[in-house]
Amino acid sequence: MRMDWWDPAIAVAGLLVGLVVGLTGMGGGALMTPVLVFFFGVAPLAAVSSDVVASLFMKPIGGYVHLRRGSVHLGIVKWLCVGSVPGAFSGALLLRMLGDGARLQQSLLLALGGVLILAALAMTAKAYLRLLERERARVAGTVGVGDQQLSTIPVRPLATALTGALGGLVVGMTSVGAGSLLIVCLMILYPSFKTGQLVGTDLVQAVPLVASASLGHLLFGDFALGLTGSILIGAIPGVWLGARVSSRTPGSLVRRALTLVMLASGTKLLGASTTMVIVIAVAALLVGVAVWAAVRIRHGEAPFVWQERRRHVASASAASSPD
Repeated sequence: MRMDWWDPAIAVAGLLVGLVVGLTGMGGGALMTPVLVFFFGVAPLAAVSSDVVASLFMKPIGGYVHLRRGSVHLGIVKWLCVGSVPGAFSGALLLRMLGDGARLQQSLLLALGGVLILAALAMTAKAYLRLLERERARVAGTVGVGDQQLSTIPVRPLATALTGALGGLVVGMTSVGAGSLLIVCLMILYPSFKTGQLVGTDLVQAVPLVASASLGHLLFGDFALGLTGSILIGAIPGVWLGARVSSRTPGSLVRRALTLVMLASGTKLLGASTTMVIVIAVAALLVGVAVWAAVRIRHGEAPFVWQERRRHVASASAASSPD
């Protein structure tokens, strides 16, 4: 454990990451850890350890809000924690068992790169699942299955615990996955969840998950007090500010940009050259926009989100105007 003075530049980076987290609800690990590694030269294990501990102070804020709103399924939280708490601690322990020095740092870079790419794919899958959900609602001519009462959703104990264990292991090793991989798994296990219920349940179960991972990294990782403090000095007000303005910000556009950033970061961490990373990012942007527009049309929506919003506004105006 190192006792370093706080770094103003890292605090500014924490502010920006916290702002994005507040705007979109995405987990900060997928952003903060690569930023620390790429821009500040922090060793991968120190970046993961400090980011995990910093998350312990950020997760309860959102979880408390959702508990107050009643958008948390505590039964599912319980079974997720049955798997995620030991899984997260085991992830930190597994890092120590992999060795130390350059070998461990290189292994962690590869693991982090792979998880970032998986997280980018998971965010894409999440958007597609939401598209299917809206289409089913339109076909049914009702608000849809998303309106099922939270208390009536049955728990799938074994599948939920196994999902928590896998998610906890990934978070414990890389600090990434609580806000991306686990949410997609929950969407598949519990398709009747509303968006707010998904986010709320995931945030609340992430508190004991991150607490367990933090304990593991305090014991076996490379926690740096100054680094963690620097992140929190910026991230906590950033999350608050982002949450305050989220209703007036195109969060979907930010999430798509972050998906691209995660893909590029993961590719770089896996050892691709800068030129190759740029090629992949540009190709993903151009092809992705075209393919996603075609997918939206195929499922009955306008090619772009802003067009769909304009369509809804026009429909609402027509419905409210007198004959």
